[in-house]
Amino acid sequence: MFRQARWIEPLIFELSVPGRIGHLVPEADNEVKSLVGDVMNVIPENLRRTSIPLPELSEVDVARHFMRLSQMNYGVDLGPYPLGSCTMKYNPKINEELASMDDVAWIHPYQDESTIQGALELMYLVEKWLAEITGMYRVTLQPAAGAHGEFVGCLIIRAYHKFNNESHRDEIIVPDSAHGTNPASAAMAGFKVIEIPSAPDGCVDLNALKAAISDRTAGLMLTNPNTLGIFEEHILEIADIIHSAGGLLYYDGANLNGIMGKVRPGDMGFDIVHINVHKTFSTPHGGGGPGAGPVGVTKKLEKFLPIPVIEFDGKRYYLDYNRPYSIGKVKSFYGNFAVLVKTAAYILSMGAKGLKEAAELSVLNTNYFLKKMSNVKGFSLPYSPNKPRKHECVLSAEKMARETGVRALDVAKRLLDHGLHAPTIYFPLIVKEALMIEFTDTESKENIDFYIEVLKKISDEAYSDPRKVTSAPTNTSIERLDDVKASHPRTMCLSWKMYKKKFGGKTRE
Repeated sequence: MFRQARWIEPLIFELSVPGRIGHLVPEADNEVKSLVGDVMNVIPENLRRTSIPLPELSEVDVARHFMRLSQMNYGVDLGPYPLGSCTMKYNPKINEELASMDDVAWIHPYQDESTIQGALELMYLVEKWLAEITGMYRVTLQPAAGAHGEFVGCLIIRAYHKFNNESHRDEIIVPDSAHGTNPASAAMAGFKVIEIPSAPDGCVDLNALKAAISDRTAGLMLTNPNTLGIFEEHILEIADIIHSAGGLLYYDGANLNGIMGKVRPGDMGFDIVHINVHKTFSTPHGGGGPGAGPVGVTKKLEKFLPIPVIEFDGKRYYLDYNRPYSIGKVKSFYGNFAVLVKTAAYILSMGAKGLKEAAELSVLNTNYFLKKMSNVKGFSLPYSPNKPRKHECVLSAEKMARETGVRALDVAKRLLDHGLHAPTIYFPLIVKEALMIEFTDTESKENIDFYIEVLKKISDEAYSDPRKVTSAPTNTSIERLDDVKASHPRTMCLSWKMYKKKFGGKTRE
């Protein structure tokens, strides 16, 4: 039976001992001192700090603290991480090694272009490769994440309509199964969001789409395969409907792993694509960043890309800022370079054949899982249950909840007791008691079989001893949290500074 480590580990600030030192900062070289002079004369007095509110610890303290925390954590290096719509692939260690090289880690964006030709060439090539993979004309690498890419795409849609003297187009259509960032990104870009329902087969309702179209339509944001893992088989008709109305078709690249190398968004009729390299190209995912969400566009939209773009004149690579129709700069400098290095390493190591096989394996894994789960009591597959899924699927525990009181949340918590990461739950919103599961191309049959075995056991427990499931987890470092306290503004603490302000010196529960 799985047992997670349980350390009664204080916060690193609580471990602090005044005067304890973990590292001695070396003195500056004499040459530096002579050039800079006395820094105390350079820095204005009102900008000088008299103290720095950082914990004071020895190297031993720090190493042991984070080692203990790591033993109470879970990552893709420990086991399957089937978060639906997140594509939690194993991250090849060679990619991390390459991104840690001095030539990558220590170059500076303010260096002269002549000294960073290798970096510019790499980004130029990544841009070209992503354009080829997605069927786009040109790509920007600037966006820092997928949602940032969505926002950039929406800004490009706005700029395109403004260029054509059609600024009255202020509506973006979004399916009810869309990722939550889609309507948020559209709204941030100044658009009114029009939501349309899914049809009984889980795909876009064409009649609802046609009814939502007007002379105010700026575009449609769509994921394909969609969040149910179903391929939108009417995508060419959808593209024609949007384009005939004067709108643009935006591709949310969250689910690109399910079709990579098989079909390209550009060939489906999409005008703009964002790519989650942390998902599809394993750069990796999670941890709060840094990330990258490159955006590709068709030829007619190329002029609106953010500045600068990387150009090559046959002899050298350079940054082009002379683009009068650009939406402007969307991120400092040129993108998260280390993440793009990992993207390049992944694409080069996989090759065209490997990328295609990754998509095929992700689809195979999903449908194998569904076949094995088809007779497990309490679970069902809403929307076209006989239709194959692509890279992910969404099960419903609604029947189990109704018959036993065990909800999707309880199933997710009980999975933790077996050393398995829970899937995405309660998304998409159109599925009641949703469990969104995505076994990526890097998961083995043995790992998937074990996950299925555990889900079957949880189903048996739900119908025989539901308390065992509803009280889970019990084998983890932290047992079930109080969801209200964890998210309520009065009790939620996201930093040490916030904790001290709210609770002072009180002991944490």
